[in-house]
Amino acid sequence: MQEVILAISGRPGLYRLVSRGRGTLIVETIDATKKRFAAGPREQVTALNDISMYTDVDDKPLMEIFQTIKETLEGAKADVNIKTATATELAEFMGKALPNYDRDRVHNSDIKKLIQWYNILTEAGLNDFVSEEAEGTEAE
Repeated sequence: MQEVILAISGRPGLYRLVSRGRGTLIVETIDATKKRFAAGPREQVTALNDISMYTDVDDKPLMEIFQTIKETLEGAKADVNIKTATATELAEFMGKALPNYDRDRVHNSDIKKLIQWYNILTEAGLNDFVSEEAEGTEAE
């Protein structure tokens, strides 16, 4: 993914980095509204490329998990309703996305956020999660 996609603690959804200001980041929502605002130094901003999930062996980058979900669902949105999904449904979905995830450290809220973020990115057409260069490096 070429663009910098951000999650901002305390704010729903995902954001695209537009510009950097003096001590702030100018971000834009990833939805039809394209609303822009400044994320100040008091807000916790995290790039999706910096997030990973716990597995039994090692941590797995979030973008690789998104790529696995995309391949499993053939590019479609996840059909799990995060508001009404049971723990069993979430575990079943996660078992397909990341079979060896650490069941003690990955909580249901983490799985819900993963599904929500995947659906947001898919709706926005930002579904090139792992670049071809990175895939070639992994194959070696």
